[in-house]
Amino acid sequence: MRAVTTSLHATPTRPPLRVGCAAGFSGDRIDAAAPVVAALAAAGGASVLIFETLAERTLALAQLARRADPEAGYEPLLPDLLAPVLGDCLEAGIRIVSNFGAAHPEGAAGRIARLARELGLRAPRIAIVRGDDLSDATHRPMLRAALGERLDALRIVSANAYIGAEAIADALVGGADVVVCGRVADPSLTVGPALAHYGWPRDDWHRLARATMAGHLLECGTQVTGGYYADPGYKDVPGLERLGYPIAEIDAEGHCTITKPAGTGGRIDAHVVKEQLLYEVHDPRAYVTPDVVADLGDARVDEVGPDRVRLSGVRGHPRPPTLKVNVCHENGWLAEGEISYAGARAEGRARLAADVLRERLRDLGPLRVDLIGVSSLFADDAGTAHAARRAGEARDVRLRVALNHDDRDAAERLGREVTALYTCGPAGGGGVRTALRTRLGIVSCAVARESVPTSHVFFAEG
Repeated sequence: MRAVTTSLHATPTRPPLRVGCAAGFSGDRIDAAAPVVAALAAAGGASVLIFETLAERTLALAQLARRADPEAGYEPLLPDLLAPVLGDCLEAGIRIVSNFGAAHPEGAAGRIARLARELGLRAPRIAIVRGDDLSDATHRPMLRAALGERLDALRIVSANAYIGAEAIADALVGGADVVVCGRVADPSLTVGPALAHYGWPRDDWHRLARATMAGHLLECGTQVTGGYYADPGYKDVPGLERLGYPIAEIDAEGHCTITKPAGTGGRIDAHVVKEQLLYEVHDPRAYVTPDVVADLGDARVDEVGPDRVRLSGVRGHPRPPTLKVNVCHENGWLAEGEISYAGARAEGRARLAADVLRERLRDLGPLRVDLIGVSSLFADDAGTAHAARRAGEARDVRLRVALNHDDRDAAERLGREVTALYTCGPAGGGGVRTALRTRLGIVSCAVARESVPTSHVFFAEG
């Protein structure tokens, strides 16, 4: 692989850029991309397909996967996501940008190259964005300066900075067909293509903020086409079983129109877009990203046609001098066990079973106890129910107990004790399931932007 340095050159007028999203998290639907790609190809012009497949814990899980298998560590569904559309994208000139590189962007690039050969396609130019991974020992002094002595007690699994859009833009300007990233900020998957297409100055805060909010609307996939909005009888969404994934049409000023492929299910109107616009935004006047601080105080959301909503009026402020870093660490073992009780006095029997488990495992610390269907969503880790109804006569109860412990052998005791309830009582328990897995914790900090240089390289086998 060779390092590449490029620069952007602004063009006075350019046709709109279309960015379609075909995944909002790792594990999203693998048949989502085809309708989006067909719509982008039919529209013509410059277009980009993005896959957003990372969450806070996903990178740590990817690092653990890579420990077990050095060839792993990228999005496990990558071949399934790309195989249906890679050929169409290459033929139509639709660029692909994604963070499915996770903990192993080079591995993801190699898998894409092999996939193209398997499909009989021309070899795509694949760029790899570097700079986000701060997991190795050379970065420990920087992390310790940010986190202090508490870093010393952590068994670090991964440490990644949320980097911005510039390396993505450089890669696209350099001719990449596919850009593979690790932990870039979610909206940057859209900002990078907009920067590359329009050649905006990198301190054009208003345009960057508008493109950022376009990316924010896209990043969770079908949340903006009605998936996260649907609440039958209150907020109805048609065709949820064939939900369309979103497309943003971004103009030269950065304003966007959100739509979806014709004939797909879902709903795009002002209500849905406003919900997603504010999703995970702590301060609408200052939505902080690596590229810009976006200000939604004067934003307008207007319906401009069927399943077409325009976002305008977003303003921007200079980007922060620091970058957020998530440090994921080993946090013991999580043991879980479930058993069901049904019929007369089911709730009482489930509560008695929980008491038995608490007593037999009291030396291991407090248990998390949930009565699913009674108090599970309204309880805390101490087993305290916050629902108004604490006891009653539920006749179909699933008891769930969970335990976090540093020692694996100790944590395994929970599964054995839940299984023993089959015959040790209370009466009528059945359907036991148990699980044991490592638990991850996250601490966050901020580091100076200049201490996290980013770049891109083009993949070359051999």
